[in-house]
Amino acid sequence: MPKLKPGHVSPTPGEDYAINAAAAADPEASELDDDWFERARPASEVVPHIVQRYRRTRGKQRAPTKTQITLRLDADLVLHFRETGKGWQTRMNDTLREAVFEDE
Repeated sequence: MPKLKPGHVSPTPGEDYAINAAAAADPEASELDDDWFERARPASEVVPHIVQRYRRTRGKQRAPTKTQITLRLDADLVLHFRETGKGWQTRMNDTLREAVFEDE
């Protein structure tokens, strides 16, 4: 059985029965049978423009200008920058750059 996320609440047996009964009574909610799976086509054939957009990524930089590292910082320092919103890592980089090169 897969590990459940924190806060996950499974339905009680009574709730599970009610959910299944409602689905069985819904004329638009049919079981997926072998015939359905035989007719099914990949999303890349049905809506290729959506799949293409989803798969699109930035890709590797031609000439990387930054180096990815692992760095351990004090929690209050990270919290300070994260509270400033999106782009906090860039702001942290700029602050560090100013501190290192301020005398030059």
